Amino acid sequence: MRLFVALDIPEAVRTSVAALVARLRPLCPDARWARMEGVHVTLKFIGETPEEKLEAIEAALANVPTAAPVAVKFRGAGFFPNARRPRVLWAGVEGGPELSALAREVDSALAPLGIPREDRAFSPHLTLARFDSLKLPEALREAIEQSGPLEFGATTAANFYLYRSVLKRGGAEYTRLAAYSFTGSKPE
Repeated sequence: MRLFVALDIPEAVRTSVAALVARLRPLCPDARWARMEGVHVTLKFIGETPEEKLEAIEAALANVPTAAPVAVKFRGAGFFPNARRPRVLWAGVEGGPELSALAREVDSALAPLGIPREDRAFSPHLTLARFDSLKLPEALREAIEQSGPLEFGATTAANFYLYRSVLKRGGAEYTRLAAYSFTGSKPE
């Protein structure tokens, strides 16, 4: 099974991001646009995992030390790795040092289970589209540049989640497997 750990985003942020995507999609119909109902902030992509490891992963995540909820702002948009050779269109996520610390703690909790640590710096974002071609339509690049300061909203995340991802023809489908509050115990 394919697993990842993430923060959910509030419906108001999802709606605001979806409005941007609706404006941009016609400019690049060949992109693989994310399904808005599944947009999330990935803390750790675990990847393909044997089912028998699930219980140990859930237990490790239940022990992630978290002191307080994390304030998160959603603003801006851009391209990974850059606008010249884009692979991903993203919306920005700002969470301060608490969000990065949470991602590190999740990474550390899973490492003893043989799940490789991240070798890249944590870069929180919402994936909006993926590009197969490195040639980005100029109209899409201009639309992002000319959109001014994009503000999608904010939230205070009190939980993080373990998800299962199933890749399908119409895009990935996510199933929440477990929820964890920032006190280290599972929420009801």
